[in-house]
Amino acid sequence: MSQEPWARARNVLCVRLDTIGDVLMTGPALRALKQSGDERRVTLLTSPAGGEVAALMPEVDETIVYEAPWMKASRSRADARLDLEMVERLRDRRFEAAAIFAVHSQSPLPAALVCLLAEVPLRLAHCRENPYRLLTDWVPEREPGELLRHEVRRQLDLVAEVGARSDDVRLRIELPAEAEERVEALLDEAGVEVGLAWLVAHPGSTAPSRRYPPEHFARACRSLAHDHGVQVVFSGDAGEWALVEEVRARMDAPSVSLAGRLDVAGLAALLAAAPVLVAGNTGPVHLAAAVGTPVVDLYALTNPQHTPWGVPSVVLFNDVPCRWCYKSVCPEGHHLCLRGVEPDAVVDAALELLHDPEGGTAASPFGALELG
Repeated sequence: MSQEPWARARNVLCVRLDTIGDVLMTGPALRALKQSGDERRVTLLTSPAGGEVAALMPEVDETIVYEAPWMKASRSRADARLDLEMVERLRDRRFEAAAIFAVHSQSPLPAALVCLLAEVPLRLAHCRENPYRLLTDWVPEREPGELLRHEVRRQLDLVAEVGARSDDVRLRIELPAEAEERVEALLDEAGVEVGLAWLVAHPGSTAPSRRYPPEHFARACRSLAHDHGVQVVFSGDAGEWALVEEVRARMDAPSVSLAGRLDVAGLAALLAAAPVLVAGNTGPVHLAAAVGTPVVDLYALTNPQHTPWGVPSVVLFNDVPCRWCYKSVCPEGHHLCLRGVEPDAVVDAALELLHDPEGGTAASPFGALELG
């Protein structure tokens, strides 16, 4: 494919319609696009959740929020009026190129059709089937059969096909001073002594298959607090408040909850202040990576491509024959890829990173992957 037309493009649309973690993991590719053109402007078309974190990403000049009807999280609606309006809105912006980012199990073609109808002349994406005129720059989809890459690397490789590269491949966000001040006040109000050993625990996830069992989470947090004097601060959105309270009740030890009290910028500020995050493979893990905080990742074997990127981490999992199911709910019902991780292992991993922030020794789940 020719790289010259892309080099001339100044007004570039990037499409990533997934949630917080996926948008963050696309950040290095967005940076590569931004840096590879003179005075290039990058606009991100994303989901409502993605829009919250895109506001913190320095690579994004503008965000357009769109609940695309082909995405799982989108609400149903009676007609296509909003979709037709979006096509017109994008056409009015006169974008010169569009890069469409998606996981390998998603089709880029609905987004490519929207870009075609919006008269965006250059359209780039991975695609499994022949897209014909929907894409001008087609990168044949090779995952998961021929190769498997981290999600960050996958999207960097995509934009490299049109000549976009960057030496800086870290996840990055810029924290508003107001968010940092608000979190500092909340921690002070809660009596968290940030000069002592403390960490953030995030038991929630949008997918049940990626949640560490609450009784296991509670046992790990109880040991950290009772046996090792670690202050535990829980995070979560308003919908995760009940789960956090269940873990705290089972924990039966002092803790602090900020569940439901922080927006995305506030959560990022909390994670930036924290020495360690303990969480499942969910959006806050990638938010922690974007602010440089070490992570204990309780890693459900639903997808091997979303481990913490570019920060010290310990990735804990229990290998199972049903790994890489790509399911939001455990199809086997036993949840052994997480239930098999002992709370003592979580405690050891958290203490390792608290004592040695540059550490991190556990094997990656890529080591358990078998390709044909």
